[in-house]
Amino acid sequence: MENYIVSARKYRPNTFDTVIGQHTITVTLKNAIKIQHLAHAYLFCGPRGVGKTTCARIFAKTINCYNPTEEMEACDVCESCMSFNQNRSYNIHELDAASNNSVDDIKLVIDKVRIPPQIGKYSVYIIDEVHMLSSSAFNAFLKTLEEPPAYAIFILATTEKHKIIPTILSRCQIFDFNRIRIEDMVHHLAYVAEKEGINADSDALNIIAQKSDGAMRDALSFFDQIVSFAGSAFTYDDALAHLNVLDYDYFFRLTEYFLTGNISEVLLTYDTILSKGFDGHHFISGMASHLRDVLVSRDNATLKLLEVGDNIRERYKSQAALCSPDFIFKALNVCSNCDVGYKSSKNQRLHVEMALIQLCHITRVPELIENKIPSEKKSVEEPVKPVTPPTTPPKILTEAKPKSVSAQKEVTKPADTNLLTASISIKNINKKVVADEVKIETEKETILNETFTQEQLQQAWNIFAEKIKADKPRFYSTMTSLNPVLTENNIIEICFENASLKTALKEIQTELLNYLKTELKNSHIQIKTSVVEKDNTQTKKIYTDADKFNFLNEKNPNLSILQKKMNLDFQ
Repeated sequence: MENYIVSARKYRPNTFDTVIGQHTITVTLKNAIKIQHLAHAYLFCGPRGVGKTTCARIFAKTINCYNPTEEMEACDVCESCMSFNQNRSYNIHELDAASNNSVDDIKLVIDKVRIPPQIGKYSVYIIDEVHMLSSSAFNAFLKTLEEPPAYAIFILATTEKHKIIPTILSRCQIFDFNRIRIEDMVHHLAYVAEKEGINADSDALNIIAQKSDGAMRDALSFFDQIVSFAGSAFTYDDALAHLNVLDYDYFFRLTEYFLTGNISEVLLTYDTILSKGFDGHHFISGMASHLRDVLVSRDNATLKLLEVGDNIRERYKSQAALCSPDFIFKALNVCSNCDVGYKSSKNQRLHVEMALIQLCHITRVPELIENKIPSEKKSVEEPVKPVTPPTTPPKILTEAKPKSVSAQKEVTKPADTNLLTASISIKNINKKVVADEVKIETEKETILNETFTQEQLQQAWNIFAEKIKADKPRFYSTMTSLNPVLTENNIIEICFENASLKTALKEIQTELLNYLKTELKNSHIQIKTSVVEKDNTQTKKIYTDADKFNFLNEKNPNLSILQKKMNLDFQ
């Protein structure tokens, strides 16, 4: 029985030209070989499965080839290339830093560096997952990495560049590998399917590419799994079933329900999705991605950002023509807020369902405003005359009327007729709800302006102090030690003996001000604070134990002598 080799190994690139999605890096490496500008240390960093270790091996093989081609590819026929292909080359040394990350492991590498290559020009040391090395191992490696022998070249590979110490980074040429594009992955998967005699649907290959998140190794692993599941031919549905991916069709249907405001179908569809084992967080994230794809499908200039198959692309273009930018922006905002609050929600299903209901209501208001019902205007107030928008914006009163002791004065803003017209023109909504909404929008904004006396101020001050006595005893003591003074223009002046008392009151000043405005029925009240230190000739109030001791010591100096002899404390 023939030994089975997984596709990720069987179709691993063995030349620079067969590397997928890293054209800039491969061209740079080939040019460096061609002009003999080889660095002593390289750092290949990027996500998993994008070709870091593969490029390191191809580079090591090519620089030791006796007869490289004009395109700077290995010849595959010389002794060096043959030994590399048969995994018996002594010029290439690989170390997995994830399991060999101690100082002793690095010392073994340093000892090997002293031995020159037996075949070829260079000894290449490939250290994978180099970020896993310990701090001591990094420090032991520094000197050798900076000044290795002329024949030694180090290639470090990592998925977490930020974990590598700066002294290592400064000694390497750094190459950042990109995630492989979905288009490139689909093309390579189709090539593998053709070689293996597999009849694969193009949409199915696209699903595999999206699921692999830019990693070619993952994509080939998924490909092998689906082949084991479905046999020599697999379809889009086979890929969905095996990879547990949510079908595009759900998102297209839900978007149609959002546009028509069909809440019932939306909730039933979401229930079906949950019954298939999909997570609500995964679903709302996929919904946001779908809306993003609808947005980029509206413009031919951004259509290239849509990484899907041709059939799905046409569906996106058709749905994008039905969705206004305003709807998409609001829908994306709803999905984003739902995504952020999902984990903290106690009822996560209800959390997502509320977001779906909001999405159904996005298009409802604009549609209803266009279809006004004049008869509904009468539900606001009886009798009411038809409202016509003014030719000039209405003036809003911002100043209160002259003071009066006998009565409370009000300053009101006239209702915005544009808001009124928009609110009472909504179609298919209960008339009572419309009337309530308009009533809220036209509610008068009242400014209180009653006069009050010093006695009334002091009384309100004392009542507030009693209210906070139980919960905030420290602030109660501060307030009872102060005497607020009413001055002109409703300004209350508070004079403090020291800055600490002022700071203490500042924590409740807003609460106090709001209480006084309400209790004294005056919205113009302001609090003005100042600090006035007393003269030294004035009697100083005794607060602390130290103050008490100093006060008694002034009357009887022998007290300090007693304190020192007895080693007494204030406590």
